[in-house]
Amino acid sequence: MIYHVTLASDWKQSEALGRHAISGRGMTLESEGYLHFSYSHQLPGVLQRYWARVTEPVVLLTVDPDLLDLPVVAENTSGGTELFPHLYGPLPLAAVVEVRQLAINADGGAQL
Repeated sequence: MIYHVTLASDWKQSEALGRHAISGRGMTLESEGYLHFSYSHQLPGVLQRYWARVTEPVVLLTVDPDLLDLPVVAENTSGGTELFPHLYGPLPLAAVVEVRQLAINADGGAQL
């Protein structure tokens, strides 16, 4: 499984559209070229770096890569060595197997 964190309001809009094209907080598929995902062991760091102090409701999407119509590319586009999963296209809703509300505290910690 791979994981994607997004604002609950963005997810609600994606459900209405039938696809998710939000790459990350404040980023779209159009602006980034791909959607950001994480492996389970990467979630604590991602939450701490990018989602701490977010006051809006946030959800965690669990995505089954076998249900995607595009391949997941493991890479680091920032030049680091840690590889993150990316999807170079919109996320089809049928690939999302779980949507869970996250309660993120001020330092980015969350009950996963």
